[in-house]
Amino acid sequence: MLCRKLALIGVGLLGGSLGLAARQRRLAGEVAGFVRREASRAECLKAGAVDVATLDLAVAARDADLVVLCTPIGQMRELSARLAPLLSRDAVVTDVGSVKAGVVAEVEPLLGAAGAFFVGSHPMAGAEKMGVAHARPDLFDGAVCVVTPSATARREAVSRVEALWQGVGARVLHLTPGRHDELVARSSHLPQVLATALVNHVLDEALPPEQVQLCAGGFRDSTRIASGSPEMWRDILLANRVPIAAALHEFLGKLEGVCTAIERGDAPAIAQWLEDGKRRRDGWINLRKNHPAE
Repeated sequence: MLCRKLALIGVGLLGGSLGLAARQRRLAGEVAGFVRREASRAECLKAGAVDVATLDLAVAARDADLVVLCTPIGQMRELSARLAPLLSRDAVVTDVGSVKAGVVAEVEPLLGAAGAFFVGSHPMAGAEKMGVAHARPDLFDGAVCVVTPSATARREAVSRVEALWQGVGARVLHLTPGRHDELVARSSHLPQVLATALVNHVLDEALPPEQVQLCAGGFRDSTRIASGSPEMWRDILLANRVPIAAALHEFLGKLEGVCTAIERGDAPAIAQWLEDGKRRRDGWINLRKNHPAE
């Protein structure tokens, strides 16, 4: 058993999946979940994601030796301030946020002043469907979870966070908070921006009504993630705005090159661009197939 009590602050897709996995694998003596609505409390219990669901943060945090913030990034500082005086001394706190530098800088001192230890983490798993109703215990199987300890993080706390993610089936990768934010800006945040931009462009109500009828499987597959939570993604885009803006400028420069090749009818350049894309994606798919935890 990893801990006596695991407290999930927010029980949606990620928090619910973490709770299901922890209970199924007996990682905690008790899993408690903090939620904001009575309806959410009932949903958590029905899904089996927690042993106890409560609208009282103090009840969720009481005697917890491992706590996971599973809320939108924009709520983490305020919740951490409320959480700090409620925590047991030496409690270890982590999170599932998609941006790390700002979260670590804000949350670690708040919790450290109360005698707790914060170590940031980000499981590279999820879906556009939100809520505990879509949670599943195998969500983290084979996924990479980035752990982002600060330079002053306590080794024992880092080990507890590593053990949590390894315990639910993830592979741990260590990065600094800043390096994490730079890399996910390209691989996670940029795709969200592009998918949403494509939807807003193609499905603009000002376009002819026939436009919608001509959107088929390719459009559906390339825009799936645009159905994600607007609140969550607003917070992410704001919190990681500098790396995301850099990734966008980098991408737009390359896209301008493709546009020029198409305008000029440059068949060799277009063919090479398409071949490079297919080769790189096929290689990535094969790597995931042969090494699913990579």
